[in-house]
Formats: sequence, structure tokens, C-alpha cells
Amino acid sequence: MKPRASAESRRTRSRLAVLVSTVTEAADQLADDKSIELSISVVTSFTPGPLPMVSTRRPCSNDVCTGRPAGDSGFVPAAYSAIVQKWGNLCSAINPALLAAQLYQESGFNPNARSAAAAEGIAQFIPGTWATHGVDGNGDGVRNVWDPQDAIPSAASYDCQLASYVKDVPGNLTENMLASYNAGAYAVIKYGGVPPYKETRNYVKTITTLEESFAAPVTRVDPSKQAAGAIYYAQKKLGTPYLWGGNGTAADNGRFDCSGLTKAAYESVGVTLPRVANDQYNAGPHPKRDELLPGDLVFFSTDPTDSRAIHHVGIYVGGGYMIDAPRTGAVIRFDPIDTGEYFGATRVTEDGAKALPTTV
Repeated sequence: MKPRASAESRRTRSRLAVLVSTVTEAADQLADDKSIELSISVVTSFTPGPLPMVSTRRPCSNDVCTGRPAGDSGFVPAAYSAIVQKWGNLCSAINPALLAAQLYQESGFNPNARSAAAAEGIAQFIPGTWATHGVDGNGDGVRNVWDPQDAIPSAASYDCQLASYVKDVPGNLTENMLASYNAGAYAVIKYGGVPPYKETRNYVKTITTLEESFAAPVTRVDPSKQAAGAIYYAQKKLGTPYLWGGNGTAADNGRFDCSGLTKAAYESVGVTLPRVANDQYNAGPHPKRDELLPGDLVFFSTDPTDSRAIHHVGIYVGGGYMIDAPRTGAVIRFDPIDTGEYFGATRVTEDGAKALPTTV
């Protein structure tokens, strides 16, 4: 008589069946190109991770998601949440998400940042500009470029002053303001809009693209065009041993760590992501937990108020599961996403990835 399978064995087979169905569904949902078919033969070597735990999430504010588990939208570190929200509404040319995008682009929210060009603080003011445009944002009688309570209000005030210089120039006021920040108001006035400088146009596009990452979505986020190919790549790596710092190269014997896998998966479809997980988080808009689609990147953090504390990333495949390279001693596998450290998700876009600073 054939022995009965254990309860754990039955649960494992049941979860395996769900995952096979999930990956097949992902193929049906995403693969517009009929040449892309997600093979499910390798799933039979699936090693299940721990059972899911329920995570908690709080809602976004109306303008920008700040200081919270970022499962629903973009993220500003908790220490700067209120001040970005307040000063981001200083004038009609800016908004909290745009101000957050500028701070991220300038310093990665690092209040101690100092550039080779002597730009200082979270908003990267050079001394001459700070002397003229720095404000005492917290009312302590001191204008301190290293204090975000002064530097963030100063950045917003400077933006609004630039906007006032170009308010009569044709075109989009916010784009003209950003162009003035990069090239000077005179150039914007001279050319009747964003001047034809490559650097300036790239700056305007970078900030407005990053703005989408920090803004609370008002509609469902469009599916990623490259999602099916990224999943296809990651699925072929199931069972591969983990290697910290691994990029899948010959020198690494084809092994990956978590962000090395996600970077390689999207690189296979022509999208270049930053190397580390907490930078990959800003490579596109952020769908809500109940709006996740296969191909979204999902992130995990030890600190639910700080995106710089993100320590893990995987590729969502549907059904509450991701493909990830979890840790030393494990292999690339399927794992549940709903753990206590679930932080949020990113729907990767080409423009979003291109907008990210090379160093933050």
C-alpha cells in the first residue's frame, strides 16, 4: 500500500501547483510577443520559502507619499516628510513630489553631501547661491546649509523665485523653472522656453520623470513593457546558488545576489538598473500592493520609514510570490512577498531607470 503524503508534502505540492499556474498566467498576461513563452519545466525543483505573514500599510497623502511603509507609492525619508509636504506647496510651479525628486537627484536625501564642485547639503547649494538664497526655515536665527530644516525650504524658495523670473515665458512653467535652475533664467527667456542645451533638457526630463516615482498615483500604473522578458530570464536562473555581490558573470560562475539578479533580468530586455536594491526602488512608479503585476520589483527593508534601509529585492510573478536570490546558502527560488519587512514595489520603466543618478 502506498504511504500517504505528509501534510507538509501536500501543502508543498499545492503551493507548487499554484506557482506553476501563476507563471503560466504571467505569460498569458504579459507576453505580447508570441516568441516569449515562460518555460515551467524548471519549476519542479522549487524550494518553498517560509509561509507568508501579513504586512501592514498606511495610505499616502494626497500629493506625495512620505515617511511610511511605501507599499502604495514613492517615498521620502520620515525625517523630511512634513517639511517636504509643507514647502513643496510654496508656489504653483512646484509640488511635494517634484521637490522630493530634486532632493533625491541632488544628494539622495543625504544632509551631509558635499560635491567636488563645493555644493553642500541635502539640496546641494554652492556657497555663493546659499549666501543669496538661503533662508532660515526653522526660525532659529541661523541659515545653515547643512540643516535640512533650512536647506529644504531654501530649495523650494529658490525654485519659486526662478519661476517668478520666467512666469511670462511660453510653455510649461515647471519645466521652464527647472531649466532656469540648470541653465539660468536668462537662457530660458532668450529661447522662449527650455533652451536647446542637451544637459538642460536631460535635467528637466530627469526631474519630471523622478517626480512620478515620488507622487501618489491617481490611476492604476501601466504595465511594464519589458516584464515578461525579465521574468523569463529570472525563471531560467531558478536553482542557481546565491553569491553575495554576484552579477551572473563567468567569474561568478553564473551566480547572483538579489539585486544582481534583478539588474541582469532587466538588462536582458534593454533596461539598465542601478546595482543596489535601494537605488533600484526609484526606477519607476510604485503600484499599490493590490495592483502588483508580474515583472514588478518588490522590496524589503528593516526600517519601514527609510528607503535607504532596503536590503532585498525580487521580481514579482503573481499570486503573492516572487523570484529572488535570498541569501548565502540558498538558491534562486520562489518566495512569498507578504512578510513583515515588505516595503513596496516599483514598475520599472526605461525613462525611470535612465533618470536615476549613477551615485546617490
